[in-house]
Amino acid sequence: MKVAICVNITREHAYDVTLAVYEELKRLGAEIFLFEEYSEFFSGLDICFKEKDEAVALCDLLISIGGDGTFIHAAHDAAKYNKNILGINAGTLGFLAGLEKQELHLLKNLVSGSFEIENRMMLCCEHYVNDVLIGKYYCLNDVVVARGLSLRLCDVAVSCDGKMMKKYYGDGVIISTPTGSTAYSLSAGGPIVDPAIESIILTPICPHSLFSRSVIFKSESVLELKVENAALCLPVISCDGETSIELEEGSVIKIKKSENYSRIVRIKKDSFTDVLSKKLIEKRV
Repeated sequence: MKVAICVNITREHAYDVTLAVYEELKRLGAEIFLFEEYSEFFSGLDICFKEKDEAVALCDLLISIGGDGTFIHAAHDAAKYNKNILGINAGTLGFLAGLEKQELHLLKNLVSGSFEIENRMMLCCEHYVNDVLIGKYYCLNDVVVARGLSLRLCDVAVSCDGKMMKKYYGDGVIISTPTGSTAYSLSAGGPIVDPAIESIILTPICPHSLFSRSVIFKSESVLELKVENAALCLPVISCDGETSIELEEGSVIKIKKSENYSRIVRIKKDSFTDVLSKKLIEKRV
C-alpha cells in the first residue's frame, strides 16, 4: 500500500500526529510519501519526499493531517487523480475527519480492507467574462460570490437552468454542496443536508429582505449568477476558501455538479447523524 501524507504543519499537534501516523503506517508495511514542501520539518525520517502531484499520482491513499481546511484542499488533489482520501484531525472541529489523533490504531483497517468509500458530490464553477471562459474551479464545500472591498451591497441575479429565479440584494450568496452545508452556509443560516442527498444549496448572505431564504436545487441543476452592480460593490468569488478573485463587469458564474467525486475513506461506522451530534450539537458549535 502506497500512502501520501499532506499535513498542515501550523496546527499545534500536527507534527506529533504526523510522526505517529508515519510510525503506524511503517509498522503496517506501507510505502510512505511526504510532500517535498515538508522536508525541512521531517528531515530526520527515513521517508521518501516527492512533489505533491507526483506523490498523489503514485499513491493508493492520500492522508490529510490537520483540520477541515487542510482536508478540503487535499481533497482537490485526490479528486484530480481519483484517489481515496482519509482525514485525521489535528485541529479543533474536524467535521470531515475520519479519525481523531487518539484513534490511529485503527489505521490497521486500511490493510485488512475494513473500511468503506463514501463518494461526496463536488461542484464545477466556471467564470465567464463577455462569454469568454476565464477560469474553471472545483469545490467540495462551496462557491461564494460576495462584495469585496466596497461596503455597497451586491445585487446578484440568479438563474436556474436558463430561467431567471430571483435577485438577492445583500452581502452575496453561497452555493454549496451537502458537504459544505455544515460550513459557511450553516453560519449564514442555511440548512444542514445529509451528504447522501445529492443537491445544490443556495444561501444568501445577510440579505436585505425578510423573505430571502435558502433554496435547495436538484443536483442536475445549472445555476448562473451575475452581479448586476459590480462597478459599485466590487464583487469577488472564492471557491472552497481559496484566494478571492475579483469579478469585473460582464462576469457570469456558472455552477453545476462536477463529474469528479471526493472519495472519502470511512474506517469507523459513524453515520452522518452520529458525526453531526458529536461535532456540532455536543460541542454547541
